[in-house]
Amino acid sequence: GGPGKAGAGPCREKREVLMTDDHDFERAKQKAFRLLALRARSEKELRAKLKEKKFDNEIIDRVVFRLQELNYLDDETFARQWVRHLAVDKLSGNRKIESSLREKGIPKALSERMIAEIREDFPERQAVRKSIHKKLRGEKHRELDVKEKRRLAQHLMAKGFTPGIIFETIAGSEEEEVDADRQ
Repeated sequence: GGPGKAGAGPCREKREVLMTDDHDFERAKQKAFRLLALRARSEKELRAKLKEKKFDNEIIDRVVFRLQELNYLDDETFARQWVRHLAVDKLSGNRKIESSLREKGIPKALSERMIAEIREDFPERQAVRKSIHKKLRGEKHRELDVKEKRRLAQHLMAKGFTPGIIFETIAGSEEEEVDADRQ
């Protein structure tokens, strides 16, 4: 076998690099599919997960582009689902939802639009009331002392509600109970 052997030289090396790239692309794509099968993800999250697995940026870019082409990766759809999950299932306040979306790389304008959309169906005040009810579920309707109110307010602030909406809702629910007692 001399220098004229078929498949030798720079062409063969180029073919091997392309085959390696294709193999890495397929591996990265399969990993992305597995991640997306677990739950929807933002583009930023998916990129970070693929980077953790040591895929290079060019492969990650190709996978992200392909998944967007197939509509498997869409930040608006992800944001809508994530906001609904946090607002309805987790009873989170807007602050916590905004923070979570920011961590996941969702632009502020999109975050605000998705939060406004969910709050048309499930207002933040309703989420506060449900959270209070859930927190106090085993207890009879009674007046909370100052320490209990403070603890309840801290719990609600940790869930991402603003102090204003918390205190309005706590005061409002006490007034409703006083009115109910009068009837």
